[in-house]
Amino acid sequence: MTAAAADTRSESPDGSSDGSSDDSSDDSSVGSRGEGRPRRGGRWIEHWDPEDEGFWQESGERIARRNLAFSVLSEHIGFSIWSLWSVMVLFMGPEYGVDPAGKFFLVAMPTLVGAVLRVPYTFAVARFGGRNWTVLSALLLLVPTAVAAVVIEPGTSYSTFMVVAALAGVGGGNFASSMTNINSFFPLRKKGYALGLNAGGGNIGVPVIQLLGLLVIGTAGAAHPRIVLAVYVPLIVVAAVLAALFMDNLGPVTNDTGAARDAAKEPHTWVMSLLYIGTFGSFIGYSFAFGLVLQNQFARTPLQAASLTFIGPLLGSLIRPVGGRLADRFGGARITLGNFAAMGLATGVVIYASAVRSLPVFLVGFIALFVLTGLGNGSTYKMIPGIFQAQALRRGLAGEEAAAYGRRLSGAAMGLIGAVGALGGLAINLAFRQSFLVAGSGTPAFVSFLVCYVVCGAVTWAVYLRPVARARRTARVETGEAPVAGERRPVYAEV
Repeated sequence: MTAAAADTRSESPDGSSDGSSDDSSDDSSVGSRGEGRPRRGGRWIEHWDPEDEGFWQESGERIARRNLAFSVLSEHIGFSIWSLWSVMVLFMGPEYGVDPAGKFFLVAMPTLVGAVLRVPYTFAVARFGGRNWTVLSALLLLVPTAVAAVVIEPGTSYSTFMVVAALAGVGGGNFASSMTNINSFFPLRKKGYALGLNAGGGNIGVPVIQLLGLLVIGTAGAAHPRIVLAVYVPLIVVAAVLAALFMDNLGPVTNDTGAARDAAKEPHTWVMSLLYIGTFGSFIGYSFAFGLVLQNQFARTPLQAASLTFIGPLLGSLIRPVGGRLADRFGGARITLGNFAAMGLATGVVIYASAVRSLPVFLVGFIALFVLTGLGNGSTYKMIPGIFQAQALRRGLAGEEAAAYGRRLSGAAMGLIGAVGALGGLAINLAFRQSFLVAGSGTPAFVSFLVCYVVCGAVTWAVYLRPVARARRTARVETGEAPVAGERRPVYAEV
C-alpha cells in the first residue's frame, strides 16, 4: 500500500469515516472510471454506481437524497442573492437618481455575471468535489451581501451600484455546480424529478427574497433595505456549515476538460441551449423585471409592486419538479413542445393586456407564463441526460459504460446550457429596457418573446420529435407491424 493510500481515511458508502488507514480507496473501489486516485480527508465516496439497482436500494438512494436536500438549501440561498437587486431597486426611490431604464440595466448585471460564472462553476465540482465546492460557493455569497449593505444609500454613484450588482452574479453560478453535482448522484430513470426538485427548490429563492422585501417595505418602510441583507448573512453561514457536515464528494466524478470540449462540439448542446433560453431565460428574466414592469407600465407603488412580484416566481419554482416528473413519464421533448405552444398563447394574452393596459388580464397572462417557464425548465433539463444516454446506446455502449458516458457529457453540457440559458434573462431585461425607452411600454418586448417561443417550439419538433416519429413509421412499414395501442418506449429514447 502506498504512503498516500495509507494516509487516506477509509470511508463507507455514506461518506462517514471509520478512522482506519486501510486501502479502501484503492483502484478497485473507485468505480467505473477505474482511476486509482486516493483522496485525503473530507467526505469522499470512491465507488458510486446508481444504475446498479442493488447498490441504489442498499445505500445509494439514501445518500443521494441527503445530498439533494442540502444542495437545495445552498442553491436556494444562491438564487436569493442572485435576484437580490430585483428587490433592492424597489427600495430605490427618486432620491437615488436612477431612472427606470437604469434600473432595468442594474438588474441585468447579476444575470450577465451569473451566466458567465456557470461554466467554471460546472467544472469546479469535479475539481474540488461537490460537497467542498458547495461549502465554498455558499460562503462566497457573503461578499455581494455585505458589500450591498455598505453601498445601498442615496448618493452612491450609479457605477458603484453596477459593480456591486455584478457581484451578486456569484449566486447564479451556484445553480450550475449544484445541478452538475446532483446529476451524478441519481440514476437516469430518476434524473428528471431529482433535477427538477433541486432546481425548483433553488428557484424558490427568488420569490422568498421578494416576499422578504415586501415584508420590510410594508413594515419598516422603503428606507430600510439593509434589513433584507441582515437576514441573509446568517442564512448563508448556516447553509455552508450544513453542507460541510452532511454532503459528500464523489471520487468517480473527476476533472475532465475533454468532456467540455466534446460537449461544446456536440450540436445538441447548442440546440438545448436555445430551448433553455426560452424556458429558464424567461423565468429568471421575468423574475428580475416583473416589479419594474408593474411600476412603469401600470404605475404601481413599490409596495404594490412587491405585493405581486413574488407570485409568478413562486408558482414557477414549485411546478418545476412537476415538469421533470412529466418528462420522466412521457418524454422531455413532448412536454417541452406542448409547453412552448402554451407559452405562446400566454404571451398573446400578455400582449393584449399590455396594449389595453388591463392589469388583471396582464397578471393572469404573466403568472401563467411563470408557471409554464417552470414546467419547461423541468422538462428541458430532463432532456439533457436523456440525449447523451441515447447517444451512448447508439454507439453500442451498454450498462455502466453507457451510463458513465452519459454522465460525463451531460454534466459538461449542463454548464454550457445553463450559462447560455441564463443569458436569456439578460436579453429579456435589455429588451424591456429598450421597449420602455422607445415605446414607453413593454408591448414590443413581449412581441419579440412570442417570436422566440414559436422558434423554440419549431426546433423542438424538428430536432427531437419528427425524426423519432419518422423512424417509427419506417420501422413499421419494413416489418409490416401495426401500431400497438398504448405502446410505450423508454423515455430516454425520445429524450
